[in-house]
Amino acid sequence: MNNAIKQTILNKEEDMIAFRRDLHMHPELQWQEFRTTNQVAKELDKLGIPYRRTHPTGLIANLIGDNPGKTVALRADMDALSVQELNQSLSYKSTEGGKMHACGHDSHTAMLLTAAKALVEVKDSLTGTVRFIFQPSEENAEGAKEMVAQGAMEDVDHVFGIHIWSQTPSGKISCVVGSSFASADIIRINFKGQGGHGAMPHDTIDATVIASSFIMNLQAIVSRETDPLDPVVVTIGKMEVGTRFNVIAENAYLEGTLRCFNNSTRAKVAKSIERYAKQTAAIYGGTAEMVYKQGTQPVINDEKSALLVQKTITEAFGEDALYFERPTTGGEDFSYFQDEASGSFALVGCGNLEKDTEWAHHHGRFNIDESVMKMGAELYAQFAYNYLNQDEF
Repeated sequence: MNNAIKQTILNKEEDMIAFRRDLHMHPELQWQEFRTTNQVAKELDKLGIPYRRTHPTGLIANLIGDNPGKTVALRADMDALSVQELNQSLSYKSTEGGKMHACGHDSHTAMLLTAAKALVEVKDSLTGTVRFIFQPSEENAEGAKEMVAQGAMEDVDHVFGIHIWSQTPSGKISCVVGSSFASADIIRINFKGQGGHGAMPHDTIDATVIASSFIMNLQAIVSRETDPLDPVVVTIGKMEVGTRFNVIAENAYLEGTLRCFNNSTRAKVAKSIERYAKQTAAIYGGTAEMVYKQGTQPVINDEKSALLVQKTITEAFGEDALYFERPTTGGEDFSYFQDEASGSFALVGCGNLEKDTEWAHHHGRFNIDESVMKMGAELYAQFAYNYLNQDEF
């Protein structure tokens, strides 16, 4: 543990919280993070850390240590959600109707920026380069892939990311070996039958019946076609069918998602979903067409990396801070950075009943226990310092 890093972050805690609150008051959606990008750029200018902007939003900055070595990338996402803030008593509540930081990305940005401030202070003892990736558009799983395309991972040897996590108690940090987040893909299915009068069903092919039957049968893929020890979630979240009470629907449109941790299982289940759709439609004399869009890859933490994170947690915050959160079937596009270099992803707990910060991510009441932000900022910085100044990798 580097004491200078810890002390700098403690000294900057109030500034970090203020920066986070400013972002919270001015949330920006995917690919619209212009103000956020500018705010980060201003702080990097003050620190003298060179950076370049990515298109249309986001930044990539490099802090080059005084001693040559490897490059470790630290990533924070910046985008907000189309969610109406319900925390009306907050002095820093969102000023944008229908938009809020309901997933904590405002805190990620503030923590990474504060980590940069701490690492500048130890630049003379830094062996290698720290790359700071301020990423837009995580919520629609496009930002990481685009940042990679724009050079974010060029010459990077290792990558590390953090997510604030309301399901984990405040003061606890998790970084498990292996599976952390699932893949998150989008399923779109169009069923076509033959519409007609609601009083004359014998002259029709009812798309409502086709779609309903498909939805009821779909879970057999999970329960009967996949290994019960290999987690899979298939959810249909949207169904549009019918136009009027006495008209039998000709078309039905469904949207859903597939989540899993194994790419072979992912491909197999995707084929099964399409088979179920087409064959269910055929039973009733209709047809089905499926469009399948891959979203995020599974986030699988590298063993050496996760163990170094765990060691960093215990050295910086004590044994009691180390926590082992179960893998989640939520998605995270951090996985696209891991496609380019080994790395790991940690969860910083912020759930605190006394502070009303136990609400689920993406909920209008979501908020964080700001007292844990100093832990996240320090973990960013201490991990980068430890990775660059050791020989285990």
